[in-house]
Amino acid sequence: MKGYRKYFGKKIVWFLITFAAAILLNFILPRLMPGDPVAAITAKSAQGISDASAAKEIYNHYAEQFGTNKPMYVQFITYCKNAAKGDFGLSFSQYPRKVSDIISSALPWTLALQFPAIIVGWVIGNVLGALAAYIRKGFDKVLMPITLFFSSLPAFGLAVILMIVFAINLKIAPISGGYGYDLIPQVSWKFVKSVFAHYQLPFWSIVLISIGGQAIGMRSMSIYELNADYVKYSRFLGIKDWKIVGYVFRNAMLPQITGLALSIGTMVGGALVSEVIFSYPGLGSTILQAVSNSDYPLLSAATLIITIMVLLASFIVDIIYGFIDPRVKAAQFD
Repeated sequence: MKGYRKYFGKKIVWFLITFAAAILLNFILPRLMPGDPVAAITAKSAQGISDASAAKEIYNHYAEQFGTNKPMYVQFITYCKNAAKGDFGLSFSQYPRKVSDIISSALPWTLALQFPAIIVGWVIGNVLGALAAYIRKGFDKVLMPITLFFSSLPAFGLAVILMIVFAINLKIAPISGGYGYDLIPQVSWKFVKSVFAHYQLPFWSIVLISIGGQAIGMRSMSIYELNADYVKYSRFLGIKDWKIVGYVFRNAMLPQITGLALSIGTMVGGALVSEVIFSYPGLGSTILQAVSNSDYPLLSAATLIITIMVLLASFIVDIIYGFIDPRVKAAQFD
């Protein structure tokens, strides 16, 4: 157990270092964007006012309220204190709405879309890759070109293809949104049915991309394991084939679990692009709106939430990997 504490301690230290760097970058990078959002808000509020001093007073009022008139290090300290309490300030683009309210309304949509799609794509991809390695012949010849095609497509490219084919040409799926624009969110069968219909295209655009890469990786690892010496020796001893295959695919799955952590990080970016393509009401659309309007508080909060999601998912996968990989177990006991 002492060895495991050392293993987990290292993971926690790296998690905290990465988290601290993410907080710093999430604060600094949005503020490097060109434009002055306070001036944009002032221009809207000061319409029809010809007095320059009055407009300047309005500008100073908003700068004081948003804290942009203070030194950068003071803004960062205030940002960290407020973020620890879940307070990300007021949105520039949707003033006077709170950033936390915007994030809380968009986050459930992203969580409900991304992580089920990533997990489903990971499971299906690994099953297909294992079957391709074991069956080979025609199954492998058909599966490999298909998986290579989907794995090479960018997330936005597949999203556009699905939209054109199923939404525009075949008209069997909605083009955009999270639910019908004529509906009000409520607990009713009509609303749930509309949400499910709008969910399909963004979901499968993420799943299909994930399946391709996972199937290729699992196929390669399974072929390597099937040709290993322990497999040949086990067959020489007369051990049943189904039992050997079970060990083969168990060993082949270990690198794929590490790949799951990596795919979560990469697929989150692709999923956000899919949200933008389909105008899905998640964090992807929120980030696009924040970038378009130089909304520093909203952009910092959205990217911080995404960073935390990816870091937590990767950390959990690393911890699980430490328990299931015999090599890690042996290293801790040694």
